[in-house]
Amino acid sequence: MTIRLIVVDDDPLVRAGLTFMLGGADDIEIVGEAADGADVPALVDRAAPDVVLMDIRMPHVDGLTATERLRARPGAPDVVVLTTFHADEQVLRALRAGAAGFVLKDTPPAEIVDAVRRVAAGDPVLSPAVTRRLMTHVAGHATENTRQTAATARLDTLAEREREVALAVGRGRTNAEIAASLYMSVPTVKTHVSRILARLGLNNRVQIALLVHDSGLLDGEDDA
Repeated sequence: MTIRLIVVDDDPLVRAGLTFMLGGADDIEIVGEAADGADVPALVDRAAPDVVLMDIRMPHVDGLTATERLRARPGAPDVVVLTTFHADEQVLRALRAGAAGFVLKDTPPAEIVDAVRRVAAGDPVLSPAVTRRLMTHVAGHATENTRQTAATARLDTLAEREREVALAVGRGRTNAEIAASLYMSVPTVKTHVSRILARLGLNNRVQIALLVHDSGLLDGEDDA
C-alpha cells in the first residue's frame, strides 16, 4: 500500500526538506504541497491524500484552524501536526480537533517517516509516556468544574464495558494490553473503541484519552 501524503508548511526550505525525505520512502507518495492552511481544503479535494503533515504557524490560516476545518469534513484524511513544542495549548487544541498526533520539527527523519506510516495504519503518534505527559498538562490547566462535569456526563452515556475500555485508553494502554487486562480479544477491544468513538462523536483514541483525563476519573493513579 502506498501512502498518499500532503505536506503543509509555510517555510519553503522546511517543506522541500520534508518532501525530499518522505518522498524517498518506498511506500510514501507526496501528492501535494501547500504553504498555508487556506490552501488545504482544495488541495485535499484534488489530491485525495491519506495523511496530511501540517505545520502549526502559518501566515493566513494556521495549522490548528486548518486541522479543525479539515477533520470536520466527512472522510477527512488523518492529520499529523508539526510543532516545535512538546506539549503546549496549541498541541492540545490540535489533538482535540482530531489530529492523529504530533511530531517535533527536530525529530530524526526516520521517526517522522515512521509516524506517517503509523498514522496511515490507524495508530496515533503518541507513545503511552507522551500521552500521560500530555494528559497531566491537560489536568493542570483545565477549568475543573465545567470541563470535568461535561466529560463525566459524556462518559456516563457509555455501556459498562465501553467505559472500562475508555478508561484503559486513558491510561495509555495498547489494544493488546486492554484485551489482557479485561479478558477479551483484541478484535473485541477494537469493536468497543469504534463504538466509543461513534457514540461520543470523537475522531480517534487520543481524543478518548483526553476526555477520560478531563473527567478526573484517573486522578491519583500511579503513572509509573
